[in-house]
Amino acid sequence: MEEGNLAKWLVKEGDKVAPGDVIAEIETDKATMEVEAVDEGTVAKIVVPAGTEGVKVNSLIAILAAEGEDVSAAAAGGGDAASPQTAPAKQPASTKSEEDAATKSGYGGSAASAAGSEKPVEAAMSEASQATAPAKSEGGRVFASPLARRLAKDAGIDLASLSGSGPRGRIVKADVEGAGKAGATQPVTSTAETAASTAPASAPKAMSDEAVLKLFEQGSYELVPHDNMRKTIARRLVEAKTTIPHFYLTVDCELDALLALRQQLNAAAPMKKTEKGDAPLYKLSVNDMIIKAMALALRDVPTANASWTETNMVIHKHADVGVAVSIPGGLITPIIRRAEEKSLSTISNEMKDLAARARSRKLKPEEYQGGTTAVSNLGMFGIKDFSAVINPPHATILAIGAGEERAVVKGGEIKVATVMSVTLSTDHRAVDGALGAELIGAFKRHIENPLGMLV
Repeated sequence: MEEGNLAKWLVKEGDKVAPGDVIAEIETDKATMEVEAVDEGTVAKIVVPAGTEGVKVNSLIAILAAEGEDVSAAAAGGGDAASPQTAPAKQPASTKSEEDAATKSGYGGSAASAAGSEKPVEAAMSEASQATAPAKSEGGRVFASPLARRLAKDAGIDLASLSGSGPRGRIVKADVEGAGKAGATQPVTSTAETAASTAPASAPKAMSDEAVLKLFEQGSYELVPHDNMRKTIARRLVEAKTTIPHFYLTVDCELDALLALRQQLNAAAPMKKTEKGDAPLYKLSVNDMIIKAMALALRDVPTANASWTETNMVIHKHADVGVAVSIPGGLITPIIRRAEEKSLSTISNEMKDLAARARSRKLKPEEYQGGTTAVSNLGMFGIKDFSAVINPPHATILAIGAGEERAVVKGGEIKVATVMSVTLSTDHRAVDGALGAELIGAFKRHIENPLGMLV
């Protein structure tokens, strides 16, 4: 993310808060998130009022006074420092999640780190309480944020040579970048900047807004500003198509056995009491069975259950299948974790819950971030086949077309069968042609022999 909307404050100036207290709600590009305090103190000043749109990631939103600190002084001092100098706005949320704010309560984005350590609002203390704190302990240990350590290592900077500006003298990202800019070493850049610097010099640039609008007659169009979701989708699609070498494999799968099994399983579903009367405990869809088949295919071909990094091939131990869900303004990909271990009824009910909460933007970050593969189904719209764009850090995505009756040749005779075309997009760095063919072949076997999914 680059920005979000501060929807609501749940505290007011003068309120005392403790770590874990929900203090505000942020509307991100994907969901409405609860913001928790990560330190105790008194809300000295609310800098960004409720209802403010376009709040930049890591910008100052509130001041917390530490225990024993004068609230009025903290509010005045923090307010004077409330300029957007905390960090560059355009930076991936995954990078922000590793950084510690120095002295202010900042809006830190919606994405959770892999370790689950990110908090949307970062620790707040007065500048006066930290100014004289050492960056080293008596034992010689250097205190630094995880991001600062990583950037310093990449840039060859000795952390012991730096002075920290963070809480209690902790070295943070700005300190490392400052050392690089001072000429101590080569400049430190973010992951996004590094990727940009290594892109081919001849890479074409998109047309400017002005150039596009000049092609159309004035008054023949209206301008609808992009919301955060559309901006994020656009940025990630460009990233995916320019940095991932896509490779495509298509097969046709016969669905008649799967459709017959689905009908039998739904007919045999136990009933439960509801306010509206008896209802089945589950109702399987074809998509539920596709999710299971893809998970089992990754189980059968574990080397294809991978993610690419510049130093390692990440081989995942479980098949966490993301499922593209269309929501107003874009799409989101909630994840069925360990799908290879779950029953069809569990997958079905879990998917219904995730899809409903996705459409109301109530998903938690851990419910739509990560995953090891994805499924995108446009069959319900009558699409015969298509190629989907890989969603990093996945190395594969399966595009599902419509099941339709087609003439097929069996034993030298022409017969009618229900056939579905599926296309596997792979990151050729991680899953090459032969491995991709093995994976999509395993998927086809599970779809055409669906009883195996019940074992």
